[in-house]
Amino acid sequence: MSTFLPLPTNVDLQAATPQQIDWLLDNGVAEETILPLLPLRCARGRKAVDGRFEPRADGHSFVAFHETEDVVFWQPRTGELASWNGRAFALGEAAITDAATYSFDGTLNVFPDPLTWLQHKRDGIVIIEWGLTFDRLRHAPRIAVQEELTHQFRRYMRPPMPQVYVFSEERAAA
Repeated sequence: MSTFLPLPTNVDLQAATPQQIDWLLDNGVAEETILPLLPLRCARGRKAVDGRFEPRADGHSFVAFHETEDVVFWQPRTGELASWNGRAFALGEAAITDAATYSFDGTLNVFPDPLTWLQHKRDGIVIIEWGLTFDRLRHAPRIAVQEELTHQFRRYMRPPMPQVYVFSEERAAA
């Protein structure tokens, strides 16, 4: 059962304009990639300090992608990514556990941004919350990372370690 929290009524999701669709097409996104997303939705707002989407009438137009437990908002011109309720790890998360991703020696592809992900027909993921990378991807049998993400991927693909403090049984009296 999905625990997706619906958007409140103050988020005005509008269908993407023909100009927005044309921008995607002009930037190498194939029609067959856009068609399953139709009606592609957009909302005006901004990315708040906590990484969440904040609806604002005077904000930029963000494209909305529904994930299993969240909505991810992408501002194509600035590249900003924000989520609605902070539960999304990546765009395309379903690919992580989909057996078809790895069949015939396939790999889970990690893309640097939503435009590249769309240009590659959504065949992989775009990581939004890097701090969760190890926990979410440690069981993936094969991962392909675009070269520009290699350093960042290696940095986060390690188990998180707690801060360790050493103390002795002898404690100074206060």
